[in-house]
Amino acid sequence: MAADTNIGKAGAGRTIISVDAMGGDRGPAAVVAGISLSAKKNPDIGFILHGPRAKLAPLIARKKILADRIEIRDAPDVVSMEDKPRDVIRTGKSTSMWSAIESVRNGEADAVVSCGNTGALMMLSVVRLRKIPGVARPAIAVLWPSRNPQGFNIMLDAGADISADENDLLQYALMGASYARNGMELKRPRIGLLNVGTEEHKGRPELKLAHEMIQENADAANFDFVGFVEGRDLPGETVDVIVTDGFTGNVALKTGEGTASLVGDLLREAFKYTPLSRLAALLAYPSLRRLNKRIDPRRVNGGVFLGLNGTVVKSHGASDATGVSAAIKLAFKLGQSGFSEKLAARVASAVSLPQDASTSQDNSGNPS
Repeated sequence: MAADTNIGKAGAGRTIISVDAMGGDRGPAAVVAGISLSAKKNPDIGFILHGPRAKLAPLIARKKILADRIEIRDAPDVVSMEDKPRDVIRTGKSTSMWSAIESVRNGEADAVVSCGNTGALMMLSVVRLRKIPGVARPAIAVLWPSRNPQGFNIMLDAGADISADENDLLQYALMGASYARNGMELKRPRIGLLNVGTEEHKGRPELKLAHEMIQENADAANFDFVGFVEGRDLPGETVDVIVTDGFTGNVALKTGEGTASLVGDLLREAFKYTPLSRLAALLAYPSLRRLNKRIDPRRVNGGVFLGLNGTVVKSHGASDATGVSAAIKLAFKLGQSGFSEKLAARVASAVSLPQDASTSQDNSGNPS
């Protein structure tokens, strides 16, 4: 595929993010606006943008800040939200999504960001980047607004695979702990296993086995295991990482999104109800604005695919410029930290667990 500019120029001393310009609900204009916003905030990011050159070049030409920061890779086709993942694998080599993943596979970029079809993105990522040795099922990790000092908790899996046995849940715990250390700078994260109650006798057999395995390996893997947690702990301060299967995690995620939207709508209705309530809304505006900023899903946009030989961040399909910029920020942080390599080292040390309880370290001597 042809390049519009020299990647050496765009990438000189910078962390390179490969971005799929197509597939999002708002089109490439929102993606380019998000890239421009990221470029203004951080001079250390460079970009490879994938999509139809004829559509992308005029959009980029309007953003002067991107003049020496971006390379276009011409990819004429698009993966739609309706496309089946298996069809994309067979016929999708000319799509922007495939091209974006290839840049990471070839070592040209440190991470990839896409707003496109989640199922296709996951399958393409698994096929082209391959799973880390020892990982049976990749997981999607998402950030959940919480009462913790960092402002968010990590939940995985959020829908990569609808089933998970005890070994998968142990791997999710290890990968979630590594993500918390490298993505949120938590030296010793607290891990919880989502269940229908906190008592150890509750839950399915695989959850009870996973409880034992995670507990046995907590010290070796450098995290604290708090045991079973419930749905109410997702936004709480009891844990930093919540481990669950993809079916439960996706239902919880969509329920949380729907509830947040309902509460927002009800608040707006309540403040419009009478002249007095409209006055109250004006007086409360600064506080409501702070609250909105704290829980704004656009600012925590980005589900990370864990367990692959490369960093993949899935941005929400309806992302605007703010949402795309947030996903790029997360991809930059993980790419700059060498997260994929640290995660691979963590999983490699755990392949034979619980028999082998060795703890991997990165080159600086810190747990990965």
